[in-house]
Amino acid sequence: MLSSQTIEIIKSTVPVLEVKGTEITTVFYKNLFENHPELLNIFNHTNQKRGRQQTALANAVLAAATYIDKLETIIPVVKQIAHKHRSLMIKPEHYPIVGEHLLGAIKQVLGDAATDEIIGAWADAYGVIAQVFIDIEKEMYEEAKEAAWEDYKSFKVIDKVKESEVITSFYLTPVDSIALPEFQPGQYITVRVRVTGDEYLSNRQYSLSAAPNKEYLRISVKREAEEQSPEGKVSNYLHHNINIGDSIESTAPAGDFIINRKESSVVFLSGGVGITPFMSMVNSIADQQPERGVKFVHASRTGKLQPFNSELKLLKERMTNLELSFIIENPSEEDKKDIHFNKQGYIDTEWLQENVISDDADYYVCGPVPFLRAIVGGLKSLGIQNSNIHYEFFGPAIDLAK
Repeated sequence: MLSSQTIEIIKSTVPVLEVKGTEITTVFYKNLFENHPELLNIFNHTNQKRGRQQTALANAVLAAATYIDKLETIIPVVKQIAHKHRSLMIKPEHYPIVGEHLLGAIKQVLGDAATDEIIGAWADAYGVIAQVFIDIEKEMYEEAKEAAWEDYKSFKVIDKVKESEVITSFYLTPVDSIALPEFQPGQYITVRVRVTGDEYLSNRQYSLSAAPNKEYLRISVKREAEEQSPEGKVSNYLHHNINIGDSIESTAPAGDFIINRKESSVVFLSGGVGITPFMSMVNSIADQQPERGVKFVHASRTGKLQPFNSELKLLKERMTNLELSFIIENPSEEDKKDIHFNKQGYIDTEWLQENVISDDADYYVCGPVPFLRAIVGGLKSLGIQNSNIHYEFFGPAIDLAK
C-alpha cells in the first residue's frame, strides 16, 4: 500500500514523463542490455532498433504514474502486456533487474531533478506495480501449465504451404506427440530460433491461423523485403531456412484478442498479414456457429498478395452468412473478375458506412499501424462504440491517436 505522500510525488512526475519518457526508456534498455546481455535472448531486437519497445514502455510507465492511486483502471492493459510477458517467459526474477535499471535511467536522464525523494517514491511504486504484473503472470503460467506446457517446446514442421507471394503457412506438431490443448481463436505463440550467424536467440510472436482442436498448430508468416533488414529477420529465416521435417521451439498460446461467442454479427477488417488471426476466428465460427453473420474484409496491394483465397471460398460454402470483400489497391484485370473483388484502392470511411456498419455488430481490426489508425478512427467517426471495436497490434502497442 503506497502512502499518500508517495502517490503525490509519483503524480507530480507525470508532466516530466510526458516529455522525457521515451528518453528514459531508451537509456534504460541500453544500460539493461549492456549489464545483462543474456536478456537479449528474450527481447525482440527489431522492436528495439525501431524504437517501438522504448515507446511502449514509456507509455506504460506514464499510465502507471497517472493512475498510481487507481491501478485497477489499467488492469486490462496490464493483462495485455502480461500475456506477452508470459509468452516470452519473463519471470519474477527479472523484475528486480528491470527496476534497478529503470530507476537508474530516471536518475541519469533527469540528473539533479531526480531527487532522493523522487527516486525513493518510484522505488516504492515500482515494487507495487511489479507485484501486480507478477501476480497476474503467475496465474497465466499456472493456466498454461495445466492446459498446455511449460517453457519452450519443440515442434516439427509437417507442412509448408504458400498462401500468397509473400505469406507462407507452417503446420506444426509437437515432437513429443502429446495432444495439443485447445486455444482461443485469435491467440498467438512465441517462436524461438537461432538465426544463422547470431549470438543470441530470436523470439517472434505469430498469430495462430487455423481453428483450435486440430492435430497441428498453424502460423502464417509474411516474408519481408530483404533490404528492410533487420525487419523480418526471423520471418525471412523461417521462409528460407525452415522446411518440412525441421523443428522449431514455441511457448504455449497466449493473448486476449479473441473472438466472442455471441450471436451478434461480426465484421473482420484486415490489411496485409493482419488477416492471420481472423483465419483462426472465421474457421472457428464455421465449426461452431456456421449460421452467424460474418463480413470478412481484407485489403492488399495486389491480387497476388491476397492470401487464403481458396480457403475463404471453401468457408463461404460451409457458412450460411459469410460475406467476402477483397479490397485491392492495384488490381489486375484478372483480380477484377473475382466475384469477391469489391473495391479498388483503400478502405475508407464512406465505404465502411455503405458496406459494413451495423448497430449490433462487433468489429475486429488487425493490420499495419496506418491501417489500424485509419480503420479504427473511421469506425469511431461513424458512431461505433469503443466496446464494439477490437484491435491488435503486431508488436508493442502504441497510441493510435498520435
